[in-house]
Amino acid sequence: MASGFFAILDDIAALMDDVAVNTKVAAGKTAGILGDDLAVNAEKATGFVSSRELPVLWAITKGSLLNKLIIIPVALLLQAFYPPAIKLILVLGGVYLAYEGVEKIIEFLFHHPKEAEPEEQATEQTKIKSAISTDFILSIEIVIIALGTVLEETLVTQIITVSIVALLATIGVYGIVALIVRMDDAGLRLMKVSGNKGFLLKAGMLLVKALPLVIRILGIIGTLALVLVSGGILVHQIEWLHHLWPSFPGIIKEVGAGLAAGLIAVALVKIFSIIRKRIA
Repeated sequence: MASGFFAILDDIAALMDDVAVNTKVAAGKTAGILGDDLAVNAEKATGFVSSRELPVLWAITKGSLLNKLIIIPVALLLQAFYPPAIKLILVLGGVYLAYEGVEKIIEFLFHHPKEAEPEEQATEQTKIKSAISTDFILSIEIVIIALGTVLEETLVTQIITVSIVALLATIGVYGIVALIVRMDDAGLRLMKVSGNKGFLLKAGMLLVKALPLVIRILGIIGTLALVLVSGGILVHQIEWLHHLWPSFPGIIKEVGAGLAAGLIAVALVKIFSIIRKRIA
């Protein structure tokens, strides 16, 4: 009886060792997309009045966790029974991200919207849904990349490894975003305890003044990341596109593919909108 118990412990220890090793490899593979995920989601989660920043971020975080709760079992099932579907989903997701990125670029270049006023509840809910939708596409790529590193492992190892990477991605990305959006509050507290002099006062003022600039930069980086990530998905998932112009640097191909896909998607959406209005 005791020997059977210790045998189970040995099996669990071996499983945990495998999970630890594979999680490290999978985390390394997803590091690039996590950086883009951070830039995109930081831009999505900012622009609210101070009292709503953390509630909005928490709503997006819960949506992100739900996304991964849906994606992980579906990805495992598709990988087991119909792997080509994963490629199709990634391509469609890439087109969606390209559409979002290019639409933002067009808005910035040609429409020049006025300075945004404090978000109303309806607008807030719209932004939360948009952020969760974008997170869904990025989560698919994170899960697929993580799953690709453990295809030779047992099903239990695959499930645990992918789940850990997905959970760490959500906690890491939205934890850092929370720190960014509360920079000004941290700065104000430093200024209060500084007695209006010394290093703490300067550090606090720097944090308060830096926040608008950081948000503006994150908005630009987030938009570029959408185009780059979408192009990367398309270039790596569409065979002929992957082998097109092999002498071109990879990043140029990915940006070009993202911009082209986004422009086509924006044009199709605009045409569909015009047709629907005429019919109505």
